[in-house]
Amino acid sequence: MNKKDYRESIEACASYYGEEAASVRKYMTEGLRKARELGNRGPILFNDDGSLDQGIRDAYSEFGFYVFEGVIGDQEMKDIHADIDELRMRFPTHPGSTVDALGRPALGADCKGPGLMWSKPLSDPLGGTALANGRHQVKLKDLDAGPDAPKDAPFILLGSLQFSEAALRLYGHPQLLRVAAAINGDDFAPFNEVLFIKDAGLGAAVSWHQDGDTHWESPNFDEDIHGFNFMAQAYGSTPVNGVWVVPGTHKVGKVDIKKMVQESGNERLKDAIPLVCDAGDVVICNRQLVHGSFANSGFEPRLTINFGFHRRASVLDVKGAGIHSPAAVYDAAVIKERSRVIGYAIDARAKQYPQETPYQYKPFLGSGERYEWDEAAKKAIHDYNLLDLSI
Repeated sequence: MNKKDYRESIEACASYYGEEAASVRKYMTEGLRKARELGNRGPILFNDDGSLDQGIRDAYSEFGFYVFEGVIGDQEMKDIHADIDELRMRFPTHPGSTVDALGRPALGADCKGPGLMWSKPLSDPLGGTALANGRHQVKLKDLDAGPDAPKDAPFILLGSLQFSEAALRLYGHPQLLRVAAAINGDDFAPFNEVLFIKDAGLGAAVSWHQDGDTHWESPNFDEDIHGFNFMAQAYGSTPVNGVWVVPGTHKVGKVDIKKMVQESGNERLKDAIPLVCDAGDVVICNRQLVHGSFANSGFEPRLTINFGFHRRASVLDVKGAGIHSPAAVYDAAVIKERSRVIGYAIDARAKQYPQETPYQYKPFLGSGERYEWDEAAKKAIHDYNLLDLSI
């Protein structure tokens, strides 16, 4: 695990909070200590029969997250960094622009689905609004990024697999897909994929929330009914730039976050801890867990490659929440269509890393269908996120 104390970034972060500086400094430092002591981290481990190590399964169930260390190797990380650099060169010059800085058609300019979202630097664009069905119940403090800051900063890139082959290959990682099967069953279904961009001194906050929306009142409610996200770290995650979670809240149903803030005395929830990770670590995070992140007023950037999975039973013939895609009933045909990207990801990864044993996705077995990553496939996943399975 990363043993840095992040003292300089914590100090920089605290300086933005005026009279609250001492409180913020203590909160960040204590959070770092708690994260190191929790013990829910290590390499991905499987038993001889292929099942997920019980210690990992138990820790994930208890806390709602687990840090898989060192999942992304050096060569793959180089590929990811090169891909991200190229990707960012293709971003539109500003919100609403259709060209990049070189005058070329900007990333996503020809897409119908949502692509790059922007935010005011160091702001909380979602908190306290009706966006995402109002799940962000409270607004976190907006910070002053200074007179030299740009008007808008990149925030979230949705539908990321159509833009980034490195992210697509990571999506097909055989060990991560085995984890998905262990948690959600061999017939697990996709959710959505995004890049979270938290540039140093600019990155926006994401107010405390729970991701689940559809099944809170279900008679079959349990801790895994809304699925999970993998959060792969391209540069690392710190108390300043990273996601904070309240362990165990994935088990208790819909939470009154306004009450949690009131009981804590401020926006810094008293039982939360940060997801502290090195570059190459991948967090599995339950979507029902109360989580959020503060504006990145520190020195380290964070870029997280997010991709999630559901139980098939959680989405089959269920009406979508309408957050990540238009509300619709997800029948077997919709799920099959949305799952094609899994097949393309597996083949793309096999072509790049032929020394690995590719994952075999059960719903494809016996179907006779082939999913080959080629030019036709690249066209086929254009706007694929219009079918995100949002619950």
